Amino acid sequence: MEYTAVIKKSSEWWIGWIEEIPGVNCQERNREELLETLKITLREALDVNRQEAIASAGIDFREEKIAV
Repeated sequence: MEYTAVIKKSSEWWIGWIEEIPGVNCQERNREELLETLKITLREALDVNRQEAIASAGIDFREEKIAV
């Protein structure tokens, strides 16, 4: 899957957000570190969201892939 990072330099920091996933935002001293930190944070957020969704479903559920 692909996601969109919005990044910019702000003073001495690079800051960025993932458009599609609220709450995934980071800041680093350089652009390369920012992109890597955003990837790590995005993976963690998706994993937490997945775990929460499955826990909320309880038992007897199905997972379906949806393409947009």
